[in-house]
Amino acid sequence: MTNHAPGLPSPPPTLETLSLNVLGTVRSPIQEGVDSDWGQVESTVELKPDFQDALQGLEAFSHVLIVFYMHESTFSTTDLIRHPQGRTDLPKVGIFAQRAKHRPNPIGITAVELLGIEGSSLWVRGLDAIDGTPVLDVKPYFPWFDRKDHAQMPEWCEEIMRKYF
Repeated sequence: MTNHAPGLPSPPPTLETLSLNVLGTVRSPIQEGVDSDWGQVESTVELKPDFQDALQGLEAFSHVLIVFYMHESTFSTTDLIRHPQGRTDLPKVGIFAQRAKHRPNPIGITAVELLGIEGSSLWVRGLDAIDGTPVLDVKPYFPWFDRKDHAQMPEWCEEIMRKYF
């Protein structure tokens, strides 16, 4: 029995695993993961036809967030602390201080430019996901939620992002 405050409901059971539904697939000219030049890549997010109605109103947004599962990613405990992009000129940092694909849960999220919608497909620019990547969600980009002014980051981030987008 777990101790908790009298009169309050018991906390929910701990989830160890969960399941998600794949909503669609990324179609991209990029076939394998790379660490640069994603900014001009144009991709299609092909959602299952059942989700076409869910796109209503999304065309009014210039940008969207694509949440995806990095299906070709691998992870081992050696990835817990590593040099970003494997570059020894950069400091070793923990995986949660990086946006690397090799993570305990390989979930990616990228803000992309929405170029158009046709049926249940979105044409986007700047999605750093390879061809065949499963899509988990699409969200409109809301600057109030998704951009934070005066955010701080270490100097090495500037170095790796110079050629990323």
